[in-house]
Amino acid sequence: MRPRSPGAASLYRGGTAVKVVVISGGASPEHEVSLRSGKGIADAAASKGHTVAPLVIERDGSWAAGLPEAIRVLLDCDVAIPALHGEGGEDGVLQGFLETLKVPYVGSGVTASAVGLDKQLTKSVLEAHGIPVTPGITLRGADLTDAESAIQQLKAAGIGFPVFVKPNSGGSSIGASRATDLPSLAEALATAAALDSHVLVEQEIVGREIDLSVLEFPDGRVEVGPALEIHADPSQPFFNATAKYDSTATEFVVPAPMDAELANRLRSTALEVFGILGCAGLARLDFFVPADGPPLVNEINTFPGFTPASQFPRMWAAAGLSYADVVDTLIQTAIAKNEGATA
Repeated sequence: MRPRSPGAASLYRGGTAVKVVVISGGASPEHEVSLRSGKGIADAAASKGHTVAPLVIERDGSWAAGLPEAIRVLLDCDVAIPALHGEGGEDGVLQGFLETLKVPYVGSGVTASAVGLDKQLTKSVLEAHGIPVTPGITLRGADLTDAESAIQQLKAAGIGFPVFVKPNSGGSSIGASRATDLPSLAEALATAAALDSHVLVEQEIVGREIDLSVLEFPDGRVEVGPALEIHADPSQPFFNATAKYDSTATEFVVPAPMDAELANRLRSTALEVFGILGCAGLARLDFFVPADGPPLVNEINTFPGFTPASQFPRMWAAAGLSYADVVDTLIQTAIAKNEGATA
């Protein structure tokens, strides 16, 4: 795919009002973030004239309305928006359920969702296509309680302190820690292992942290929004959950200042990753840009945080698309793709 620069509000065309189900909550640690994403999306969809029905998945994975009622509501809608983050919602599980019910939905399908949430699998796929990624290793089983063995594996991979330790299939920086020595590594492994049986340990990269947003339009165009640079709250050890959601000192700069060569490289890489993984609808790509090397893909979010203050809508606002415009674009794209598949 060729990188393209969006033409501000000219991207948005609007569409027919339909019945929309917004699913939020879920059993992952990102339950509360998902509820906030879901409310923002539901309010935006309603403001565009859509009929909106919210469905909440409880922390234990059960449907708040009861499974029979949830199925009835889903079968009665035109499109579902699975506004869940993390396991059980962003990993292909819910997407498979919706496909079984033959309910059109926003976002990536089963395979892209499953691969995208598995950070190490994503890196393996991208490395096989020659795309530079953040160096790291995945630990599991007995290695999660043996920090000394972990250090030996890191050394073998050419990775040294400081490192970041996080659940392999988590998001929102929940369970993520920065380790600088053996004791802090042991503590970080225990924290991440409490949330995931597979734990990713990555080399700390000194450089810029830049996000790009990818959005698919009803006519099949796939565009990349203006880049966003993160300046995390300096009182926090890194861009953790507190810096993301609770701090007023974290600064998001969009459009991020950069030369044309870097901007084109980031845009083309974002589109390439979107295509390689078979994504659909939307995605956010997180990059590290070191001073002395190529940009590194850190991870992809196939359904990124979607509160009105989240990075994804911030980037599209800089392109001239309001939060509600972006939500409506996602709805119309899902409908158009379903109509094309059934034509």
